[in-house]
Amino acid sequence: MPNITFILPDGERRTAEAAVGDTAMYAALSLGLDGIVAECGGNAVCATCHVYVDEGLSKLPPVDGNEDDLLDGTAAERLPSSRLSCQIKLTDDLDGLVVRIPDRQF
Repeated sequence: MPNITFILPDGERRTAEAAVGDTAMYAALSLGLDGIVAECGGNAVCATCHVYVDEGLSKLPPVDGNEDDLLDGTAAERLPSSRLSCQIKLTDDLDGLVVRIPDRQF
């Protein structure tokens, strides 16, 4: 089971053990983390699950056109490491993934 670490805006680190196939968004919600709103429930239409991938970015598939468009419209600054956590499907290869949650989603 892959572990994913979330760094909150205040610097607190929280780690979740997730099932292969779950999304990073689901792992964040299972921890009850503030900052991942997930208004659309993970359907990639709202961008309220924006994260910055600190460790493991090179292991992720490229951003698709829909995710790219949504990231352009987020309230938090878009960085080269920006991703929607609902689009990060966890695999054993992503064990140890580290993501930062922006200070705001909208």
